[in-house]
Amino acid sequence: MKIGIGSDHAGFAYKERIKAMLRELGHETRDFGTYGEATVDYPVFIRPVALAVANREVERGIVLGGSGNGEAMVANRIRGVRCALCWDLQSARLGREHNDANVISLGARMVTVELALEIVKVWLDTPFSGGRHAQRIREIDAI
Repeated sequence: MKIGIGSDHAGFAYKERIKAMLRELGHETRDFGTYGEATVDYPVFIRPVALAVANREVERGIVLGGSGNGEAMVANRIRGVRCALCWDLQSARLGREHNDANVISLGARMVTVELALEIVKVWLDTPFSGGRHAQRIREIDAI
């Protein structure tokens, strides 16, 4: 799978660890930055990830920041993106099963790097369940 990834300075170290894990799992990554720990404004790096997902340049996206809140807000401004803010394995699983999340947002100040890696794995491995949730996704996409 081709996965876009982007972060601000707070999420940079996690981004690098997640990229390495994704490569080990056989995924292709496209890094939208940032490329260091110098303070930056997160929308500059998050919006391009979301646009790449919406334009089908990548299949999914991962965005990271301090809390993950602002990053999720930026990603969800792009039509066709359904970004789930994930803080544990269940939020990742349900984000895929019920919401067909094509982007996840993680807060590097909220979860350990080990948990972040597990969240990404669960999100990648969980299929969308469809069924009654498919109508809700159509309603979201119509907004």
